[in-house]
Order: sequence, then C-alpha cells, then structure tokens
Amino acid sequence: MDFDGLIEGKLIKRYKRFLADVELPGGEVLTAHCPNTGAMTGCNEPGAAVWLSVSDSKTRKYPHTWELVETSRGMACIHSAKANNVVGEAFT
Repeated sequence: MDFDGLIEGKLIKRYKRFLADVELPGGEVLTAHCPNTGAMTGCNEPGAAVWLSVSDSKTRKYPHTWELVETSRGMACIHSAKANNVVGEAFT
C-alpha cells in the first residue's frame, strides 16, 4: 500500500461518524472525512497521531481523508475500504 504523501496531524475529535477535526504540525486545524462509520473504540482518542490523504477533487466538501491512526497497540488503518489491501501487503 502506498502511503506516500500523507499528512501527519493530531486528532482533536471525531464527530457525526463521518468527520474528524485534526491539528496539523503548524497549528492549523482542519476537518477531515472519516470513512469508517464504526465505533472505532481505541482509535479515536484525542491527541492521537493521525495521517490524512488529500484529494484534488473540486467536488469534495472535505478534501482530506483520515487514513491511519497510532493507537496504544500500534498503527491502525481507519479507511475500511483499504484495510484488506494493507493487511494483504503486510503478508507479502
């Protein structure tokens, strides 16, 4: 899985199932799309390191997508549509 170009930040909060506020290293706060609608227990702790992708699509309301999070147990893939590919590459 190619994760080049991801932007690192710190999670402020996740809300409304599909949105998360993230603080970037420079202090800028942005809202990112959260593609995982589950409870995400242990994966949405405020202050956690997160990685975002950026879309160039002009039709998206939120160009950033939350992809990864660092948890107390290690890295977790938040993007549920990509999770199987990530695990598959880990075994190759």
